[in-house]
Amino acid sequence: MSFWEYLVERHQQLLTDAFQHASVVFQCMVVATVLGVLIGVLTYGHEWAGTLATTTTSTFLTIPSLALIGLLIPLVGLGVPPTVIALTLYGLLPVVRNAIVGLRGVDPALVDAARGIGMSRPMRLARVELPLAWPPILTGIRVSTQMLMGIAAVAAYASGPGLGNEIFRGIASLGSANALNQVLSGTLGIIVLALLFDAVYVLIGRLTISGGIRA
Repeated sequence: MSFWEYLVERHQQLLTDAFQHASVVFQCMVVATVLGVLIGVLTYGHEWAGTLATTTTSTFLTIPSLALIGLLIPLVGLGVPPTVIALTLYGLLPVVRNAIVGLRGVDPALVDAARGIGMSRPMRLARVELPLAWPPILTGIRVSTQMLMGIAAVAAYASGPGLGNEIFRGIASLGSANALNQVLSGTLGIIVLALLFDAVYVLIGRLTISGGIRA
């Protein structure tokens, strides 16, 4: 069976796996973004706190994804829970680091001006600092998403959702007629999803970042 014939025959299952893959990555990125920005907001004002935050989140990336998911299985079981926890932890570092860098890069004169016109600390953060720090934060989100697209494939080891199931089935049946088609379809599907997500982020950047900030 040719690769094209395989895609036609299995298109419904492939679309279901692709949707599940995109869904779990998107949901984990939402959680990682909220947590990462919150951590950045709480730590950027102190050098030691920022260093501790980036060091802690970078430690997660030193743990092999297969090992981390394997360690989570006895604690939370198979399926979605270990997938979500692992992906969220892996997605934190770029967001935290870029949030800290972005917030520290805001011109202090602008913050002082906002304080001078009577803005409270939360208002300065929401209306001045975070909007100016948004470009590097968005870059961190893009980097995290690209990483999670690949890491999410490993979740199939724990019966997680996504295109990794297609890849693992192909690897498990190497030598069979459709083994290569399975691995190739899963891999190409992840690449396509990563490109689509990145295109969405580019569009979000164009809509949310003013020309003056980009310059």
